[in-house]
Amino acid sequence: MSNIRWSIVVPEDTDRALRSYLARTGGRKGDLSRFVDNAVLARLFELTVEDVKERNRAQSQDEILEAIEEALAG
Repeated sequence: MSNIRWSIVVPEDTDRALRSYLARTGGRKGDLSRFVDNAVLARLFELTVEDVKERNRAQSQDEILEAIEEALAG
């Protein structure tokens, strides 16, 4: 997997808070990129869960559980 370079802009307070946190926790080279990567993935997961919940809102819990059981069976 190749890496892509991003140029992002964040408020100075956010930068200072994150760099202070990384320094307190023994941050090393690359930790800033890993932190941003993890944060983006976590947020994408949250948004996906919200989308699925919204899409399934019209279904009853029994219908959802039945669909899950069918999918797992096979």
